[in-house]
Amino acid sequence: MPYIRVLEIATFYTMFNLQPVGRHHLQVCMTLSCSLMGADRLYAHLSRKLGIGHGETTADGRFTLRKVECLAACGGAPAMQVNYEFHEHLTPDGAADIVEAYKRGELTARGVSGGKAGGGI
Repeated sequence: MPYIRVLEIATFYTMFNLQPVGRHHLQVCMTLSCSLMGADRLYAHLSRKLGIGHGETTADGRFTLRKVECLAACGGAPAMQVNYEFHEHLTPDGAADIVEAYKRGELTARGVSGGKAGGGI
């Protein structure tokens, strides 16, 4: 299989990473529903708070921040996925509160089941 074919698939799907990610992989949905509900402001706020940009990881290796397309949570826009856990109906401050809760160990990113919803803790 040609290298470009593998790269096309690996860069299209958000579950594939071409380099290691932080312990908490923050993925902010940027598709239409989330964008209309403030995903750009949410992402910019997290980027400032963490001091990293798209695809970057904090120096301590705890957080990687990415813009992604469609987390399939349009009804809960704007949405963010942390590892496999979804957080919906977010505000910039609510998303920052969630990140702080992960820092303090109050939240643990789990698998798909049992996700937390809401803009605050």
